[in-house]
Amino acid sequence: MDSDPDEELLARVAQGDPAAVRALTARKLPRVLALAGRMLGEATEAEDVAQEAMIRAWRQAPIWTPGVARFDTWLHRVTLNLCYDRLRRRREIPTERPPEQIDLGPAPDRGLEAADVGRRVASAMQALPDRQREAVALCHFQDLTNIEAAAIMGVSVEALESLLSRGRRALRVALSDMMAP
Repeated sequence: MDSDPDEELLARVAQGDPAAVRALTARKLPRVLALAGRMLGEATEAEDVAQEAMIRAWRQAPIWTPGVARFDTWLHRVTLNLCYDRLRRRREIPTERPPEQIDLGPAPDRGLEAADVGRRVASAMQALPDRQREAVALCHFQDLTNIEAAAIMGVSVEALESLLSRGRRALRVALSDMMAP
């Protein structure tokens, strides 16, 4: 059986190999950043969370036990926990104005309509309850299987599917005016 390339990289990171740190970052950072962006809806906070998650991965590398858990599962869970910490802090600090929403849509050269669609989807995602947003982000934006997402969230596959169903239904209602007849 082939060994897990993440575990090999983690072993090299634990030994202080700079090339392994760069390779692990290149492999994992885009997905961690995307997940944080979908959960938080704010680019600067998402970058902070992604950076903290990667720092924790580097610190965890020397004590990582291969075969106990998948590194991806652990990293996604760390990222989600950091996102929830940020979301809790937001609720605790009243602001005069709502925070700016980042445009998670296509690049500006794709047209104003595409940017509007991206903003509408991001806004609809932010309106979902936390657990539904987490389930939708993991399955639809991180391309994880239901089994992987359920493991990360610490719920059964049936519970995840229920969260997905309710989240999709809420998104369908929120975006119904954009749907083709």
